[in-house]
This record gives sequence, structure tokens and C-alpha cells, in this order.
Amino acid sequence: MKLQRSGYLAGIALTATLALAACGSDNTAEPSGSNASAAPGSCSSGSLTAQGSTAQKNAMDEWIKAYQAQCSGAKIDYQGTGSGAGIQAFIAGTADFAGSDSALKDEEQKQADAKCATGTALNLPMVIGPIAVVYNVDGVDNLQLDASTLAKIFAGKITKWDDAAIAALNSGVKLPSTAIQAVHRSDESGTTDNFTKYLSKSAEADWTFGNAKAWKAPGGTGAAKSDGVASQVKSTAGTISYVELSFAENSDLKTAKIKNGAGEFTELTGESAGKTIEGAKITGTGNDLKLSIDYATTTAGAYPIVLVTYEIACEKGSSKAADIKAFLNYTSSTAGQTALSELGYAPLPASIQSKVATSVAAIS
Repeated sequence: MKLQRSGYLAGIALTATLALAACGSDNTAEPSGSNASAAPGSCSSGSLTAQGSTAQKNAMDEWIKAYQAQCSGAKIDYQGTGSGAGIQAFIAGTADFAGSDSALKDEEQKQADAKCATGTALNLPMVIGPIAVVYNVDGVDNLQLDASTLAKIFAGKITKWDDAAIAALNSGVKLPSTAIQAVHRSDESGTTDNFTKYLSKSAEADWTFGNAKAWKAPGGTGAAKSDGVASQVKSTAGTISYVELSFAENSDLKTAKIKNGAGEFTELTGESAGKTIEGAKITGTGNDLKLSIDYATTTAGAYPIVLVTYEIACEKGSSKAADIKAFLNYTSSTAGQTALSELGYAPLPASIQSKVATSVAAIS
């Protein structure tokens, strides 16, 4: 699946430019809740250091480029160190905000809240990163898989590409008898946490390893970070793995159609991933927007394996509050979210986007 890059990209760039054109280093006006999805009209001239999720790195690079181009003096450094490292850096005070593919766990939340001193640490969903199941099998171009079969492959129970379970889902497809090489993240990753959460909730009988940032199942081959996984699959025949759509796109990898709760084998697109997030429930309180995703969604056309990357930031008390608020105002705006479509991500649904903008407006 390829996203179309044409004059549409130029239109997005123009939209982002116009949205930020009113920026002034001392202008701190923010959108109110009533127009929370509107483009931001504020800039900050300060510097920010952030790190974490590699899944959102491509989005961050684009956002930072656009923001710094229009906000004189602003300097933002975001390093894709992985979600676990980003959270620890935030708790340690070496990152002004963090990117994480999973909301803070209870113990992490306590530590992050303590770091914020006068407030709580907010989980702000900012990037929908559809997780592609990527594979490298010669002659197989439209692979179809379901949760049970995926769980058995990554648990080491299905070891050959022509296994009866795979064949049953791919009628008429000539599958080779070669060995399956399952590749997983070797570093702690929110992508792994979300992928294994999908397996544990959608194929409970076949996946007994729960979910975590660290890979728990035996066997398989580890690769560091998202680009390492993509590179391993690209260069090695017989492989299968999971990686964010943007990395699958950049490496021109084949992606499998996944069976959803409605019984449909769904192609991964921004639109199909967005349909799953539309049904997510907010489990956080106040301005904290932790989400609970229904991986067994029965929504027609929904692609079920998705992650949401959160920006972790203090609601109150950060010395960089004004800088963080101005930048996240842009990333949560219509212009900022629209720009994601060309990068292999899905924009936040309008209902969630407006809540994120309202929470960002509360940062002080």
C-alpha cells in the first residue's frame, strides 16, 4: 500500500505555513475549547529537549521542521531513543517532555507526577501509528492473517510459510515451504507493548506471554528500534515482523491484511486505522487522556492493530511550560494533524483532537 504524494503534499505544507504565519515569539494566545481544533497562533522562542518513541520520530521531524521555520528562535531536539528510555529521561528531568507508545503505567505515573511537583503528568495522545505486519516472502503479495495465526507465528508454534493455518486464510495463494523467521524489537518499545497487547486480547488462547515493552516470547530474532526491524525484514527472505506504517512505507515493505472483529481482512491505511481509534475509550481523568483501544473492534473497515503515541508532559510546574504548550498547540492543531497523512500516520479523530487541544491549553 502506497500513500499518494502529489500536489496534496504542497497543499499541506501551505496549510501548515499559514497556520503558523501569525507566530510571534511573545504571542501566547491559545485556542479555547470551543475552537480547539483550530490552527495555533502562538510561538515560543525557547528550546526544548525531548526523547522517546521511535514510532513518532518521522512525525516529530516534520513538525519540528515546520514549527522552527515559522517560530523565530525556537529550537526543539527530539531523539528517538525508545518509549522506555524517553519515560525514564522525563522522570529524571533530562527531557522536557517524552514520547511514549503506551500511556504511563501506575508506577511510572507516580514517579512522573513527583517530577512535575505542582501538578500531574499528562498522557496526551498525539500520533496514531498504525502497526503494519510486514513480511518478505517471494511471490506472496497479498498475505492475509488473523490474530490466532499471528500469535502462533510469533510464539514459535507455526514455523513454515505453507503451514495449514496460513494456507486456510490464503486460498489459491502458492505459499513456499521455507522457514518463518519472526523478527521482534530487541529494545524496550511501546510498539512491542501495543502489538503484544493486541495478541493477548485478540488471541488469548494462543498468546500466553501478556504484553510489555520488552519482548517476552522465546525464539525469533531481535532488531533494535523501528528502522532496525524494517532493515532486517527488507534484507532477509522469509521474515515477518511488526513495525509502524511509516517505516514500512519508507522501506517499501509488503504489509499483510489483518482480520478484524467484523470478520473482514482489512488493508492498513490511515483511514482504516482511524476507525479503530474512534472507538477508543478515555480512561484518564481531568486533562489526562489515557485511551483504552478495542482491538476486537467490529467497526466495518477498521484495521485493528494500532498504537497511539502519547506526549508525556507536566500539566503544571514545568519551567518550560510556555515552550511545551506552544509546540504541542501546533502538533495537536488541524494543520499539524493533517500533515501526518503523508507520513504513514493517521490524524487524530476530531473528537479526540479537540480534547487533546483543550488539555494542552491547560499546561502552565
